[in-house]
Amino acid sequence: MYTPDELRQLQALVAQWRAGDWHAAHNGVQHYPGLLAAWLHGILHLQEGDLEDAENWYDRAGKRFRQRETWDQELAQLDTALAQALEQSTAAGAANS
Repeated sequence: MYTPDELRQLQALVAQWRAGDWHAAHNGVQHYPGLLAAWLHGILHLQEGDLEDAENWYDRAGKRFRQRETWDQELAQLDTALAQALEQSTAAGAANS
């Protein structure tokens, strides 16, 4: 489970990638464990053209590499997953305080 701060940092890495700095996004995502980070890592390897590593990271994320969506759909799904995880993590933190 991610903390709200970690989820915001993953969102920032996606924004970095969208801004064209995928090398920095790739370097940053390597510091995070978990399914969402693995999914982002896989997407970044796709962009790089490294299909073998991309498939490996998709597997780690519990995603089916050969049944992935288009770029836009993958990004929309990742954005949604990060936003939902952030909402749940924030709500859980509020309930525990």
